[in-house]
Amino acid sequence: MTGVVLDASMTIAWLFEDERTDAALDVLNQVIGQGARVPAIWTLEVANVLRNAARKGRCDEAFVDESLASLARLPIATDGETDLHAWAETLTLSREEGLTLYDSAYLELAVRNGLPLATGDRQLAAAAQRHAIMVLKP
Repeated sequence: MTGVVLDASMTIAWLFEDERTDAALDVLNQVIGQGARVPAIWTLEVANVLRNAARKGRCDEAFVDESLASLARLPIATDGETDLHAWAETLTLSREEGLTLYDSAYLELAVRNGLPLATGDRQLAAAAQRHAIMVLKP
């Protein structure tokens, strides 16, 4: 399987100019060419960040809608097994690494599929590296 496991922090880095970097755009191009996998919580996390940004005046609702529509066109596959691993492998990773269950879901997916993890979260990136997972940072 090709592609990367994509987390919400990397996704948001694509959308907001003040967070966008060349490295983040490289990951976007990799996702366009090879696809990405995400745990089932990714859609909620991304929508929540965008919704909060609109509530705080960082963007307007049109930006939220346009961003979600653009993301929906990308070759991003939602993992159908996230819930099956939540109370076992994901919980274990959370305990071992001191991560939230949400962040651990990304790590578990990367470990299970042997895929690089695209994240801007330092703690998650460090945990991934301890599990021999390549990390792509924005």
